[in-house]
Amino acid sequence: MLEHGGRLRQAASRYGIPLSNWLDLSTGINPNGWQVPALPAECWQRLPEDDDELLPAARNYYRNDSLLEVAGSQAAIQTLPLLRPVSRVGVLHPAYAEHAAGWRKAGHQLLVVDAEAIESRLDELDVLIVINPNNPTGKLWRPEQLLNWHERLAARGGWLIVDEAFMDGRPEHSLSPLPVKQGLIVLRSIGKFFGLAGIRCGFVIAESSLLERLAEQLGPWGISYPSRYVAAKALADVEWQQATASALREQGLRLENLLTDSGWPPNGGTDLFQWLKFERAADLHEMLARQGIFTRLFDDPASLRFGLPKDEPGWQRLAQALAHPTVRELHSLAQPQSQARQG
Repeated sequence: MLEHGGRLRQAASRYGIPLSNWLDLSTGINPNGWQVPALPAECWQRLPEDDDELLPAARNYYRNDSLLEVAGSQAAIQTLPLLRPVSRVGVLHPAYAEHAAGWRKAGHQLLVVDAEAIESRLDELDVLIVINPNNPTGKLWRPEQLLNWHERLAARGGWLIVDEAFMDGRPEHSLSPLPVKQGLIVLRSIGKFFGLAGIRCGFVIAESSLLERLAEQLGPWGISYPSRYVAAKALADVEWQQATASALREQGLRLENLLTDSGWPPNGGTDLFQWLKFERAADLHEMLARQGIFTRLFDDPASLRFGLPKDEPGWQRLAQALAHPTVRELHSLAQPQSQARQG
């Protein structure tokens, strides 16, 4: 199993700090997500029904009729590799590692490609996987560039998979509303922007023939009745979505500025997280953890991802932790490797 953010119980045990005393910044999930109302009793008594409100709400939100609901985009990430013969699959690094793990497990040949080298290496690939914006670097690709890569891949039966898990606040960059094309697969999740990771609901946008094959592999009842009910309501709440997109843009900028003003300018990020790369990232992670602040540590390259605090006390607590003498001393010993933000 790969390591992910959100293992707060493990951190509480390791550092001897009660679970309730932590500021968890490790996940990149909106800490002020859509508020789930009380659920009707029938939600807990009925099997999922595929003719409920979920698909109409999703089609309207993503502005595309050719989509399939899945148990979080992770379900698609694990299953898509089963739908192709052995292929040469291009993955980025650093990037969400489950993509590479799924294709490797299915027996495909993986090629790690630098973001700047995709153009020159595309002809070596049958499948290219892009997380847009990338997790954890925050790099954002223009739709025109992605569509050009898709056209080149599709001309020889290849796929372009675009994981848009962090795209909700930047719809102008999304491929979701575009007409579906053979070999173009877009993944969406309501876990991050909507703050509803616990309901395990996501969507695949692609041509109908591929969705049918994917659905056959996944089987029935992938999303529970309560999850379908909540997801449909959240996807239909336009007023909340508009207010949240604006709020997250402000909070993302606030986090970037806080880190910069504290002497740790991020190398990239999105509205939901900021990414800091430097050799002694593990030391900063440890120092913050001893103050009850949990960040996401990456080993390769050595880096930290900071999610958003939930409230003003959380923001103040992070600012105070970054101003702690031990953190300031570390800063004097280890400057970030690069202060240039990713695209």
